[in-house]
Amino acid sequence: MKLLPLDDPALLELAGKWLRREDNYKWLDFGEGAHPLSVISLKIMTQRDRHVLRLFTPDDSEVPLGIVALSDIRRHSKTAGSLWMVLGRKRYAGYAARAVSKLLTFGFAEVGLEAVSAWTVESNMAARRVLERLRFRYVGRQRRRHWIDGRPYDRLLYDLLATEHREIPDEPALTAHAPPWTRARRPRRGQPPLGAA
Repeated sequence: MKLLPLDDPALLELAGKWLRREDNYKWLDFGEGAHPLSVISLKIMTQRDRHVLRLFTPDDSEVPLGIVALSDIRRHSKTAGSLWMVLGRKRYAGYAARAVSKLLTFGFAEVGLEAVSAWTVESNMAARRVLERLRFRYVGRQRRRHWIDGRPYDRLLYDLLATEHREIPDEPALTAHAPPWTRARRPRRGQPPLGAA
């Protein structure tokens, strides 16, 4: 997996295309609620010290799958106020946690961050699972803070300290090109869920 800076017009346009899709931007808030992010706004973000944006690729290709970002970086307090990720190619969701993990490693090791905050909409179970897998701690709730299709949702707040971060090791992710039997299975811990064999 590679994390690529958005330093090429074609990569900026690709990321902008993903961020203009409603099924992506409805979960985000770049100020004034959920709305599409223009390529110009994205370019400005790449030029400011307050954001680290990277496209991520799969292990076996140079084709970008999505974008990961640290935003609202405050270097004097060594914090990032926001972590976000958008999949451009939904069938490669297995790479999401690893891409975010690699960006967190970069943020803590290279940028010198001590803490990263994140939030997700309460109904976004996939995002909640990724944050929990990455060892983020739930720290609170903002009630009725996010609106999707005219309906209010709570935002769940999380944070992670540099001392708590452990990078997810490289291992093949399940993709449309890799059948499930090619990935080594980990032994189950504890009791299987009800109804499991």
